[in-house]
Amino acid sequence: MKVSDCFYFGYVSKTIGNNGELALKLDVDSPILYENIAAFFLQAAPKQEQLIPFFVESSQLLNNGQLRCSIEGIANAQEAKTLVGKSIFLPLNLLPKLNEDQFYFHEIIGFKVIDENKGEIGLIDKVLEYPHSSLLSIVVNEKEVLIPINDETIVKVNKKEKTLKVKTPEGLIELYLED
Repeated sequence: MKVSDCFYFGYVSKTIGNNGELALKLDVDSPILYENIAAFFLQAAPKQEQLIPFFVESSQLLNNGQLRCSIEGIANAQEAKTLVGKSIFLPLNLLPKLNEDQFYFHEIIGFKVIDENKGEIGLIDKVLEYPHSSLLSIVVNEKEVLIPINDETIVKVNKKEKTLKVKTPEGLIELYLED
């Protein structure tokens, strides 16, 4: 399995006890949906595309939102420690289905962005995620235009036509396109 076939699920935060159990810090909206996962994929090194499968023998969702797991083949704390800090992924088909007006960030890459006032702006190149907000990145005439992703800005999503209608604050687009 490759990173491009998956979504970021979280990371291995620590070991628990001496029997090789792990605590997984999940980066999902509803951790309870993943309490009984059968397997996950681990990225052994940053930017490595190929992922390593790990099979879950048992799991329990903890009060802090972390997932406590026993992993097949990991029998002690020493073996478990080698996995701490590693990113973990799940296949895209395990993402919950969304309403038509909702989207996952990976879905909208390449969508055409149309502003209510400015018309067509360009294609979404990437989504930048920050702790307090996320931004659409659109390259226009070799310049990057950043548009916030929020309920006030995103007007309509059309997945079939691959378009995202937005209403940007006055002057935002011009700010990026000035020479």
